Amino acid sequence: MVIGQTVKKWLRFTYGIPMLFLNGCAHSGLLLLEPRGLLSDTAVHYFTLDVGIMLLIIVPTALLAIWAMWRYRRGGRGAYRPDWSHSGRIELVVWGIPLVTVAVLSYLSIKAIYELNPYNPTILARTHKAAGRPLRVDVIATDWRWLFIYPRQHIASVNELVVPVHRPIRFRLTSTSVVNDFLIPQLVGMIDVMPGMRVKEAMVVNKPGHYLGFSADYSGAGLSWMHFDTHAVSVAQFRRFVAAARSSGRGLTDTGFNRFARPFIAVGGARQVFGRVQQGLFGHVVREVMRGKVWRTPMDMTENMVRYMKQQRAEQNAGEY
Repeated sequence: MVIGQTVKKWLRFTYGIPMLFLNGCAHSGLLLLEPRGLLSDTAVHYFTLDVGIMLLIIVPTALLAIWAMWRYRRGGRGAYRPDWSHSGRIELVVWGIPLVTVAVLSYLSIKAIYELNPYNPTILARTHKAAGRPLRVDVIATDWRWLFIYPRQHIASVNELVVPVHRPIRFRLTSTSVVNDFLIPQLVGMIDVMPGMRVKEAMVVNKPGHYLGFSADYSGAGLSWMHFDTHAVSVAQFRRFVAAARSSGRGLTDTGFNRFARPFIAVGGARQVFGRVQQGLFGHVVREVMRGKVWRTPMDMTENMVRYMKQQRAEQNAGEY
């Protein structure tokens, strides 16, 4: 076990070296290689195995190619055999090693698919059987905000996801307009969030902390600000969050959602909480989009971003949706 952990750390360090040259393009570090959740850690585990297996082929092959060019160069020590045509040993190596490699990678890929299946991750069921009832969170992507609804708690938050650690989280996700990609690099992998459809995702957070989430698919003018904060907290802190949200006095109904879902460029963030959410809002949004409901973007919105921001923030602060 200790040897395996040492090898894994060495491999992460090795394949992380080339990425250091790209680190100037990011402000948050190599988040994909810093898992803090069960599913993200499992994904990195299989990624490490795949990279390690490929390195076992790439590195010796590169060294052998260099050795062959040096040995069989003009004036080298390699024997000149113009009549040579076949070698069973070479055939065995050339075909046998790739076949074994493909078989091993296929086995690992199939195993990873089942363990990380967003609709039913077996790694989650196997390791958290006694962790209690999963927390359900409905996620609605608009242009360009994230709405997180806690249907059993009857609350919702905007651009802020709060979850308890060590408890399975079950997501249902949909979009009001275009495809967005839901991604929290340190906790759970990317999944398409599509209009008029319902997709599922699951995760467990191992360590308390603050994690970055965002849309990883281009969806228009406000994409650059379409990110959200994920707070992994203790059970007691989560209960306090629910209690504080319920005391906010702000509600969200089906009719109010039509106003909320209008395009909004969340420059500087757009945090909100709703203490009362109409039951079945998620299903209502899916049905409305399937019927052809569209929340159009004003043509001059990006040209007059500051004016729109002031106008929409005034509407936010006016009262309930």
